[in-house]
Amino acid sequence: MKTFTSPIAIALAILCAAAAAQAQAQTPTPDTTQPAEKKAEPFAFADFTWLSGNPRSKESPLDSKVFTGEFRVDTNFNYSFNKPQDDTISGSSEVFRSGEFQVTQLGIGGDFHYDNVLGRVMTQFGMYSQTTPRNDASPARGQWQLDTAYRYISEAYGGYHIDKMNGINVEAGIFMSYVGLWSYYNFDNWTYQPSYVSSNTPWFFNGMRVQIFPNDKLKIEPWLINGWQSYGKFNHAPGMGGQVLYRPSGSVSVLFNNYWGTDTLGNPDRKRIHTDDSIQVKYYDKPEEAVSKAAFTFTFDAGCEYGGGVACGGGDAATPSQTFLGFMAYNRLWFDKDRFALTVGGGAINNPGRYLVLMPPINGATAFSGTPYFTANPGDPYKAWDVQTTFDFMPSQFVTFRAEYNHRAANVPYFSGEGGVTPPGGNTGAPGSAVDGWAPDLRKYENRVMFALLVKM
Repeated sequence: MKTFTSPIAIALAILCAAAAAQAQAQTPTPDTTQPAEKKAEPFAFADFTWLSGNPRSKESPLDSKVFTGEFRVDTNFNYSFNKPQDDTISGSSEVFRSGEFQVTQLGIGGDFHYDNVLGRVMTQFGMYSQTTPRNDASPARGQWQLDTAYRYISEAYGGYHIDKMNGINVEAGIFMSYVGLWSYYNFDNWTYQPSYVSSNTPWFFNGMRVQIFPNDKLKIEPWLINGWQSYGKFNHAPGMGGQVLYRPSGSVSVLFNNYWGTDTLGNPDRKRIHTDDSIQVKYYDKPEEAVSKAAFTFTFDAGCEYGGGVACGGGDAATPSQTFLGFMAYNRLWFDKDRFALTVGGGAINNPGRYLVLMPPINGATAFSGTPYFTANPGDPYKAWDVQTTFDFMPSQFVTFRAEYNHRAANVPYFSGEGGVTPPGGNTGAPGSAVDGWAPDLRKYENRVMFALLVKM
């Protein structure tokens, strides 16, 4: 029998075959290549919240895809047994008034992070907004009141992340230095008042840095900055330096900072070099025991100035030696699953020339004005030491209740005594100037107790 095939059936068969062929062509070929291995996050291989200078909070309730918010409150009550009648404490970059409750810092800000673009901002409302700018003499050079422009900002920078090695960050603005190991924010530290090698060295830099992470245990960070904790330049040349941070394990952190600059206002021939080196070691960690953790820190600083009338060594009456040598060491024990902690330590410095000694606020004196009551001439002697004990109660990762005792001493009168550092009736004349018939009451020692409530979230 002869069969007959309809043209419509043939057309339908052709269309179906074409559709099947197209579908087969559109079916993706399985990708047998392996995705590129993502590099480990730097220093994320262990828990480093035990370090001094690091916040101990392990999470943020204000986190999102593009912004991680941050809120800080530092409120304290200090009492000096010298009983200054004007309630003014001298010689500290953390403690400023006696017998009063004060807000050292109200910080509002956080970190921006999206599409490899970085940014951070943090405010410093409170005492820091007055006390930190007055320690910088650079705004006296030129116009535009740099100390006023930056007064309420502790950090403000932007940058870009490059996906090479374990990451490269290129950032510019105002950023923390971590010279002296301790953080500018007291919540992050084992103590409230650090020793001199931390309190008298830079808290921040204004400039540019490149953070290079060759692997997840090492950071190399060169700086190009305006100067030594300065909003502007002191002379024509910028400051330069860098940091190397190495954490070979979760129990050891080693930090090296080095700096070169021209940081004497109006004296471009005088150069400064400084090295700051620290180690932190956690030598005990048993979370279920009564003593849950133990660690120590040691910091050593050395530096000098040369040229412009001073020398690094071998000076004489015409060209005095201008040097800095100091250390600090602390030991900390944690108890009851890290809810309580006890820190004991202290340190000492020798700084002829006083170029890193904080200027006492005598009659409103600042780093720029100086004062005849406490000179900073080449070769002027200054040696100081301190010891302290700090007790922390930490009911939450976001709050610390702190009590601290400090004994501080110097070889020259420096700390506020009972008569205070303010003339009768208030500051008189130009800042730091001499007042007829009056002199500040400066002592060679100071004993203080303080209580603080510290919040970071």
